[in-house]
Amino acid sequence: MAAVVDEVGKSVKKVVNEEVLDDEIEDGDVEDGAAEASKKKKRKKKKKKAGAGEAAADVPIDGNGIAEQLEQCGLNEEVAKKKKKKKNKNKAAAATEEAPKNGIPQQTTPPSIPVSQLYPDGNFPVGQEMEYPTLKDGRTGKDRFTNEEKKAIDRLHNDMYNEARQAAEAHRQVRKHMMGWIKPGMTMIEIVEELEKYSRLLIGEDGLKAGLAFPTGCSRNHCAAHYTPNNGDKTVLEFDDITKIDFGTHINGRIIDCAFTLAYNNKYDKLIEAVRDATNTGIKAAGIDVPLCEVGAAIQEVMESYEVEIDGKTYQVKSIRNLNGHSIDSYRIHAGKTVPIVRGGEGTLMEENEFYAIETFGSTGKGMVHDDMDVSHYMKNFEASYIPLRLASSKSLLNTINKNFGTLAFCKRWLDRAGCTKYQMALKDLCDKGIVEAYPPLCDIKGSYTAQFEHTIVLRPTCKEVISRGDDY
Repeated sequence: MAAVVDEVGKSVKKVVNEEVLDDEIEDGDVEDGAAEASKKKKRKKKKKKAGAGEAAADVPIDGNGIAEQLEQCGLNEEVAKKKKKKKNKNKAAAATEEAPKNGIPQQTTPPSIPVSQLYPDGNFPVGQEMEYPTLKDGRTGKDRFTNEEKKAIDRLHNDMYNEARQAAEAHRQVRKHMMGWIKPGMTMIEIVEELEKYSRLLIGEDGLKAGLAFPTGCSRNHCAAHYTPNNGDKTVLEFDDITKIDFGTHINGRIIDCAFTLAYNNKYDKLIEAVRDATNTGIKAAGIDVPLCEVGAAIQEVMESYEVEIDGKTYQVKSIRNLNGHSIDSYRIHAGKTVPIVRGGEGTLMEENEFYAIETFGSTGKGMVHDDMDVSHYMKNFEASYIPLRLASSKSLLNTINKNFGTLAFCKRWLDRAGCTKYQMALKDLCDKGIVEAYPPLCDIKGSYTAQFEHTIVLRPTCKEVISRGDDY
């Protein structure tokens, strides 16, 4: 628009200057025919331009005058349209930035807004709802969907479910970011610190009310579980690594325990497929009044139906028999019941309103894990009674653990973050007395490859809800 206004001003000024010039020519002496012809030529030129710009020359150059000039030039309508279009565009952009979707903020990239702000009404996304399997006595889970009594009980526990759903939504958004962010060549320290940073941000970390449920596991290759780097660990993620990313979030002690396997070399695709399939089979088999041993049998049958070829060698995928899923309770990641991933095991029944971590591990090795490498995971014994401590450093460390972690798992990096120094002897003392338990990394034979998938489910009165289910797995 400014360009159009400038050209009109120049045109008017040019006409005025030419009139003055012409008057000077008329007052001067004309000595020959050539000069007279030149004067007539200029007069004609002046009249032609004055006729075209007469109206413009008579209008003052102000806001109104510009509009009238543009209108006479046939440009006003076009400029008005452009101005209106630009104004509407700016208004729409401002509305999107300030109050998108009726005032509810939208998640940024990378994620930075706590999920509690994304759902200000306090109602978080419901996970995958599934019918219970048909039991041996003929009862079917679909009857629970329409049972009014079960629906009433379901509503009574909605606050508990909603806390778990909030933790699950934070987990989904963090893992989505990490799947696109992690690249070979990064150190494991960089990876876990990035993941934990955004987990704390999205869950709205608030002491023991909200935060991380346990340290981020990033076990590689033959190491199946419980590895997280300690400070100073310079391990680098390689292109040929197969890595299990296992992390948890919680709201008021309602824990989401969920894991996936990450690999960049497609030679592991079949192994990953086998373990994902086995986990989904375990979820499908789980239900109220279902014996835990039946879930394990279903998992093993699917897991060991797969054969994989890696680097020209064929392996039968094996369930790691001494790793299990588990029940989850408030502030207690292992609540007492185990979900086997092989045949046999307990005939204990799953019960209404219980939370479970259905996790499966597949291996190309022996299918048995053992303790190996430096310990990084620790957790206070949930059932430990009062034990007197003599060392002042042990008392101080226990106070720090109680304040920051309670009965949730932690690692040495988190003790460093809490400001603890020279705590190794105190930590050993607490472990020796049974107040704190150490959870070393669990590994199959060297040269083997392991994979893991895990979801948290709740056995609601009306249905089975896979709370941590997402678009990714």
